[in-house]
Amino acid sequence: MVHLNNKIKQYRKDANLTQSDLAKLVGVRRETIARIERDLYNPSLLLAEKIARAFGASIYDVFSFDEDDIRLNQSTT
Repeated sequence: MVHLNNKIKQYRKDANLTQSDLAKLVGVRRETIARIERDLYNPSLLLAEKIARAFGASIYDVFSFDEDDIRLNQSTT
């Protein structure tokens, strides 16, 4: 499974938002935000975009992939 790194907790704390506050802003349950922050759940692209916009940030600022997950398989054929 591909691991999606995130900085949600950092952005949320900087914005003085609780998990519940952020959840209301993006239309999900607090538990969803908690699971994303703890790397137990990868959000959909739409939810990731909503979260980033809630912080006035780019999706690329808030989320990133591990390099090993995005490295293309290169075969020598």
